[in-house]
Amino acid sequence: MFTDVESELADGDTVLDADYENETVNVEEYIISGYGADFDVFGLVRRLNQKDIEIPDFQRAYVWNMQKASRFIESLLMGLPVPGIFLYREMGSQKLQVIDGQQRLLSLQYYFKGCFPGTDQAFTLKGVGSRFDGFAYDDLPEESRRKLDDSIIRASIIHQLAPDDNGSSRYSIFERLNTSSTPLTPQEIRSAIFGGELDGLLADLNGNASWRTLFGKVNARMRDQELILRFLALYYDADNYSSPMKSFLNNFMSRHRNLTNLSENEIRRLFEKTVDSILENIGERAFRPYNQVNAAVAESIMVGVARSLEKEVICSDLLSAYDDLRRNNAYSEAVASGTSQPANVRTRLKLATDAFATSK
Repeated sequence: MFTDVESELADGDTVLDADYENETVNVEEYIISGYGADFDVFGLVRRLNQKDIEIPDFQRAYVWNMQKASRFIESLLMGLPVPGIFLYREMGSQKLQVIDGQQRLLSLQYYFKGCFPGTDQAFTLKGVGSRFDGFAYDDLPEESRRKLDDSIIRASIIHQLAPDDNGSSRYSIFERLNTSSTPLTPQEIRSAIFGGELDGLLADLNGNASWRTLFGKVNARMRDQELILRFLALYYDADNYSSPMKSFLNNFMSRHRNLTNLSENEIRRLFEKTVDSILENIGERAFRPYNQVNAAVAESIMVGVARSLEKEVICSDLLSAYDDLRRNNAYSEAVASGTSQPANVRTRLKLATDAFATSK
C-alpha cells in the first residue's frame, strides 16, 4: 500500500513528492564569457521598451510597491550607488535577458511611463524626501530629470561558451541569485529562462477541463504546469532519464523550448486523450492516493495510459487495473520515497504501462 508521507511537506503544498523537493541540481562545470557594461537609465528604459532587453514573463513578474520603487528611484536622483544588474546573452543574439535586477528595471520603466502596474494610480514618488515626494517623471525639474536619465547602472553580461546546451548555466545562476523571501519554484525559473513555444503550450494545456478536475485549482507556483512537463519528458524521453529529476526536466525544457523535434498538435492530442480517459474511467481522485496529488503516481499513470492508448492496447477496465496497480507492493514503494531514483522511475513506469495494457 502507499506510504502516507504528506506530513513531510508544509500545509498547502499541492503536489506531494518529498524526494523531488529535497534534491539538488547536478553541478556542471561551465566556461562563461563575461564583461561589465555601464548603462544610463534612459538607455536602459529605451532598450526595455524596444525588447532589446527582455524581462522573463512569469507569474511574480513585479512585486514591489510604489514606496519601495520610489526609494530606489530617489537613490538615483540623489546620486547614491545602487546594485548592479545581471544580464544573459544567448548565442547568436544581441538581445539580453534579465537574470537579476528585474524589480529595479521594471520600476524605472513604469516610472518613465507614468503608470504604476495593477492600479489606476499615476506613478508619483511616495515615501521619499520632501524634495522629490509627489513627482511624476514628467513633472521632475529639468535638472533632476536629466540627472535620472544619465544615472549609470552597472550590468554584468554573461554568455555561456561551454557546454553547448543552449545556456544551462542560466538555471544555476538564477537559482543561486534567487534568494528572496519567497524563492521561485523550479518551474517558475524554467519559465523565466526557457520561455518559448513549449512554455506557452504548457500554460495552454494547464487550462484543460479534465486536467483541472484531476489536479484541482490552478497552482500559483506553477506546480501543475511542472507536472505536465514531467509527463511529457518521461513519455518522450524516459529511456534517457537520469537523476536528479530537476536536471532531467531542465534539460528537456531547454532542448525543446521551441518544440524542436516535437509536434504541438501531437502533444495536444496525446495530453487531452490521456487526461480525458483517466477522468472518465478512473475518476477525479486518480492522482490522489491521499489528500494531495502524488506527482509520482500522476506521472506514471499518465505515461502508462498514454502509451497504451497510442499503441491501441488499452485495457477495457482501467479502474480495475488502477486498483490492482495500487495494491502492487513494488509500485507502492516506487511512488512513496526515493521517487527521483532511476530504478524507481523505471519500475513505476513499467508497472503502470503493463497494468493498463493488460486485458481484463
